[in-house]
Amino acid sequence: MSTNAVRGIDTSVAPVDMKFEIVVIPVADVDRAKLFYAKLGWRLDADYDNGEDFRIIQFTPPGSGCSVIFGKNVTPAAPGSAQGLYLIVSDIQAARKELLDRGVQISEVFHDASGVYAGPDGPYLFGRQRISGRHPEHRSYRSFASFHDPDGNGWLFQEITTRLPGRIDPATTTFASASDLASALRRAAAAHGEHEKGIGGADANWPDWYAEYMVAEQGGVKLPT
Repeated sequence: MSTNAVRGIDTSVAPVDMKFEIVVIPVADVDRAKLFYAKLGWRLDADYDNGEDFRIIQFTPPGSGCSVIFGKNVTPAAPGSAQGLYLIVSDIQAARKELLDRGVQISEVFHDASGVYAGPDGPYLFGRQRISGRHPEHRSYRSFASFHDPDGNGWLFQEITTRLPGRIDPATTTFASASDLASALRRAAAAHGEHEKGIGGADANWPDWYAEYMVAEQGGVKLPT
């Protein structure tokens, strides 16, 4: 059977966009949860109730295309049972500091023991596989910090600056926020300094070099040197 034919389905046809936009998290005390997620600095999108037995609240993290929903009679899941909820950041130290400044308890930055993912998210959230500190080579996908909401739902910061190949189309490179763009510019500036050392002088075409570096970094392809 052709790899482009799956039981009569023509997979060569462009698929319909399916945008993942909502995660439902179970909480016991709706107002307490609302205060916590507001404290994180997340945008409150909705707070609706029918005046009887239903209430729904929606928050969106800064720069995120996905929101969280919680409330009354929203999910039968046990409060605190949502674990391994990843928040991707480009600067994990800055992200951690922001939460500390907001009075939110969060773990130290850590990386995993084996250099690869091993098993469920629980070990990363609760410490059984942790090594203190950022990944020694500052590699993408390898540095973490964790926190939880008042019900025990577990969140995980993961630092990513360079995506694995194929994850993002370099032709459509975008940045979710001004802070992400600023971080990318700082990384490009540091790399360009090494580039100028290599060529033995100033690079008059530095804007093009910056652009090439930033697009390649986000697209997960070979970086210019």
